[in-house]
Amino acid sequence: MNRTHTDQRRLNVAAATLDGARAMPRIWRGAWAALAQVSVLAVAPALVTLTETAGIVHAVWLAIAIWIAWGALSRVGAARSNVTAWAEGLGPGGLQFGKVELRLLAALLLNLIFIAMILTVLVLAALVVAGMAELDVAAIQARDWSAAGSPWRLGLVCVVGALTVWVPLIFVIRLGLFSQATVGRGHAVSLNTLGIAQGSFWPLALLFALIAAAVVALVALQVSAGVAGRIAWTVGLIWIAGPFAAGALGAAYRQLEYWTPQGGAR
Repeated sequence: MNRTHTDQRRLNVAAATLDGARAMPRIWRGAWAALAQVSVLAVAPALVTLTETAGIVHAVWLAIAIWIAWGALSRVGAARSNVTAWAEGLGPGGLQFGKVELRLLAALLLNLIFIAMILTVLVLAALVVAGMAELDVAAIQARDWSAAGSPWRLGLVCVVGALTVWVPLIFVIRLGLFSQATVGRGHAVSLNTLGIAQGSFWPLALLFALIAAAVVALVALQVSAGVAGRIAWTVGLIWIAGPFAAGALGAAYRQLEYWTPQGGAR
């Protein structure tokens, strides 16, 4: 790792957000068929009654379609130009399932295993601390905190519980650009994503919060609408939130990346 390049990298959240919005038309042009496939499959249960077997087939197909679409969105969002995206094997309208999608799957599985290992250790530590604190379970269930145990023991358990949530969240955010890194570097990138995000945790957290806010807003509109409205907002969620997220994360990756697939520092 080139420390000079690493130390100079900082994420500009405003620029990444604006670039993400500007990239949406380019992403629509590159991945329209993949987004259309996900849209049709997502609204199908609201229009057609599915049998149990058909429901299982539908769920599997939808999961594959979402992965194909995210592969296409990541390719176009992380690319510096449409030429780069097509050179990486983007299919017509974003319909493809090739090496990039398999690399993304491998990177995702490696990241999930890593997070699961950390979470397991933290949960075991929390259970040990909770056992050593000897708190009154019945009092806790009754929410009688004065009878549950001494304040310092309650505080210790709360701190360990907070760490059990906070530490995995830190790694989830710092590993959040693994899709873009996998596309950009040309191989599965899992824990090496930590180096890309180095020094930009809080800006990345803010960027993910903005993306989550957009998703929550669209989901809230979807839930509060009628049948036709739910269908419309479901399609809107797919065509707005997905491309925006891919565009913003792609812009963030381009700002933070310091290494080329050939191994040379930028």
